[in-house]
Amino acid sequence: MKTEQRSKGKQPKQSKQIRQPKEQPTPQPLTLGEYAHRIVGEQYRQMVKHEKHVLADTDPEHLHQMRVHSRRLYTALQVFAAAIVLPRAAHAKRVRSLTKSLGKLRDLDVQIAMLQTDYHPHLSQPEQAYLERAIAALQQKRRKALAGTRDILSQSRYQDLKTAYETWLSAPQFTPLAQIPIVTVLPDLLSPLLSTSLLHPGWLIATEAVTEDTAPTLHDLRKACKHVRYQAEFFVSFYGAQFKAWIAGLKSLQDSLGSLQDIQVLLELLSDVLPKGTELLELRQMVQSNQQQILANWNQTRLQHLDPDSRYQLYEMLLQPVLE
Repeated sequence: MKTEQRSKGKQPKQSKQIRQPKEQPTPQPLTLGEYAHRIVGEQYRQMVKHEKHVLADTDPEHLHQMRVHSRRLYTALQVFAAAIVLPRAAHAKRVRSLTKSLGKLRDLDVQIAMLQTDYHPHLSQPEQAYLERAIAALQQKRRKALAGTRDILSQSRYQDLKTAYETWLSAPQFTPLAQIPIVTVLPDLLSPLLSTSLLHPGWLIATEAVTEDTAPTLHDLRKACKHVRYQAEFFVSFYGAQFKAWIAGLKSLQDSLGSLQDIQVLLELLSDVLPKGTELLELRQMVQSNQQQILANWNQTRLQHLDPDSRYQLYEMLLQPVLE
């Protein structure tokens, strides 16, 4: 009986209601303006991060990094020019002027290091003595260049540039184009500098035609490739392995052409700081040997860039970003 009473008193279980998951809002695509703000901010902050170390002259690497990121910032301003509205003090010309002033000091660092490390230990004592005189003269030039760099970084023009970027980064202004999704315009952003580099006359200079007269053209080609590489690195997350391999090839080419330019500048500097008529036969033989090594694969590289299929493949790659 008790069992029956209990069973009569039980209430039927009510079925639980199944909660429908809330619809998640569709994420909005990253816009051109948002991405421009991110890249410009990254390059600006990396540039000014090294400023105190440059002023203190603690390590040449800080100067190198500040110069690199000023160049990257300049490239970013070129890439995103159609989407951003900057204060006048932050315009690309101001950034380029800063880069040039940093470059004078950096070039002397490179030349001094090259003489001390790559050449001096491998020369006979008489030629080492001449090289030491040249190094001392270059170090004197460097002291003057450092004073000039410190002066530029202390001037109101540079302080105005920093203030302008801090203002823009906190309250950015854009053109109407900034609303377009970044993936829509990737090929449009990447194509112009690529076209400039592929149409450069430096690709027509064969190994046997590399002379003092043609060296400036190759140096200009190096700068064009550097701009393309910096630009491409801004968008590496949107492409795959082929894109990364292309960037690595640009870096290798840039380094080779840069070494050629460093050698040319070195010879000019030595002629300026050493007594007229000074003959450094061992050094010249080493320089010529280094030039030959650098140019060993140049013809193969330039012909690849002149090949129609290779050029078409580059443009096809830009048209096919890897979207997650």
